[in-house]
Amino acid sequence: MNAPVALSDASDKRSEAIDVPFLAVTPARRRALAEALAALTLAGPAAFFLLVLFFLPVTAVFVIALTDWRFGAGALSFVGLANFREVFADATFKTSLVNTIVYALIVVPGTVILGLLVAHVIESGRSCRSFYRAIHFLPFMATLTAMAIAWEALLHPTIGLINQALAGIGLPTANWLRDENTALPILAVIGIWQNLGYAMVLFLAGLKSIPQELYNAADVDGADLWMDRLRTVTLPMLGPVTMFVVIVVALRAFQAFDSVKVLTQGGPGHASEVLLYTLYRESFEYLHTGYGAAIAVVFLAIVVALTLVQVRFMDTKVHYQ
Repeated sequence: MNAPVALSDASDKRSEAIDVPFLAVTPARRRALAEALAALTLAGPAAFFLLVLFFLPVTAVFVIALTDWRFGAGALSFVGLANFREVFADATFKTSLVNTIVYALIVVPGTVILGLLVAHVIESGRSCRSFYRAIHFLPFMATLTAMAIAWEALLHPTIGLINQALAGIGLPTANWLRDENTALPILAVIGIWQNLGYAMVLFLAGLKSIPQELYNAADVDGADLWMDRLRTVTLPMLGPVTMFVVIVVALRAFQAFDSVKVLTQGGPGHASEVLLYTLYRESFEYLHTGYGAAIAVVFLAIVVALTLVQVRFMDTKVHYQ
């Protein structure tokens, strides 16, 4: 009669030994596991494509920048930082870097100011708002290569509409795209024209989110003029939108390539050559692939540094609701 009791006690002891707290699947752990699985399911595809489309290509470019590989060649050898030393000693690279900075300094403030002005005018209008929004947004949606060809026709030195209009009112004409003093500013104007609609749409959204009560309070405080309302209400409330527009337009300005390739090919005399065009020419025309990869790495570092500086500086100036 005592043997079954002994077996039962031994079985209870074995079950107690197996029932370890940190191995038990409690409801809380089951929920945590389900949440982790859901997060992996949602973020997994994005993380995979980010790895395949960004991190792996960047790693490959950095590795190529350490070699003397030429596009199409079957052999290569590591040269260390020789390509980077050549980049920083190259006068053409320095010229293209300066041109890119000048281009961005024209395009970014011009786009932001005109985008805000156009958005304010459209928002203040009473009719045809959708039509004006579509007209201004069209250049951003159109292919810049096709639009550049249209600009080339407009800027033609003899039959171009711009020179004909200037001659008609007695002003001097110019060969805009072949003059080293006007080629880069003209490209910057085209850049402003292209990005204007994008900035306008974002500023329109920001203007619609400003409560009317703030303008009423400004009127009570005596800020009833347009400039006073802009300074005390509109600009502070548009701080986050303005920061986003500045960062995006600055990145697009540093990525200028299409208009340069179609209109000037970097000329005359490298006067309109920008970083991406230098990278393209060295990599695919001269087949200096290792050297072009070094330029790409430097370009990526400049863009990342520029973005971080802009975010850090403008975030201290932005007022969030």
